[in-house]
Amino acid sequence: MNKPRRKNNQAKKTQAELADRHELYQLSVQEPEHELELIQEKYLSLRGRKAVSFREDFCGTAKFSVEWCKLAKENTAQGIDLCEETLQWGRQHNLSGADENVASRVELIQGNVLDIHEPKVDVTCALNFSYNIFKTRELLSQYFRSVLTGLNKEGVLIMDVFGGTEAICATKEKRKIEGQKFKFIWEQEKYNPISNEILCHIHFKFKDGSKIKRAFTYDWRLWTIAELKELLLQAGFSKTHVYWEEYIDDVDDDDYMITTGRYIEVEEVENQESWVAYLVAEV
Repeated sequence: MNKPRRKNNQAKKTQAELADRHELYQLSVQEPEHELELIQEKYLSLRGRKAVSFREDFCGTAKFSVEWCKLAKENTAQGIDLCEETLQWGRQHNLSGADENVASRVELIQGNVLDIHEPKVDVTCALNFSYNIFKTRELLSQYFRSVLTGLNKEGVLIMDVFGGTEAICATKEKRKIEGQKFKFIWEQEKYNPISNEILCHIHFKFKDGSKIKRAFTYDWRLWTIAELKELLLQAGFSKTHVYWEEYIDDVDDDDYMITTGRYIEVEEVENQESWVAYLVAEV
């Protein structure tokens, strides 16, 4: 006689419950190989040599810091973030998986980017639009002055900027992540034209229908390139450069553009529905 099977009271976990939001973020948002190549390319063109020392402000899981030190044996990196929990995730998943020689050249600090100025570095980056957390000119100016203090005499600050006609609309953008079993959803929930404040979220949706809603939320001020350039010069930077993604018109469709993946310096461009540019400021 067969024994009755014990009832399994533990429901099978969904893909969302099994997922790690930091890992999903790195897979969806960050492209260290592409962006670090761009950073070195622009630094070399401005300074005539490769950058060695690197500071990653608002570093989160410090993926860029670790990848920077993998590029060359002389490279060093410092990552700074307020959230110790996120930094610890980076230590466990990014630093621990790196070669010991690489990990020894990465310093992670739980602290405020406004307060840390040493060691002086070749490059400070503020990527993924993180500086938008500063909503007033006073605070953003303070940040730029702090960055300037922490750069050496050949130092540069590199930031990414987003905008376009859709940047001030309530929208949702969904995209499938190549080679992965989930979709990335970027939501712009609301925009206030009086303050230029914008509230955004990142959601993830999985093949089994489960979701991680508001995995990350961003309460920002949407700064324009013109404002950023003015504040950088007022803070003491000597010069700024704007790099825009190069594109060519599709000969078969007058309304469609083909991007090349290259970023070229520009002084005037046509606005688009959505764009991402890079802003570089020299000491």
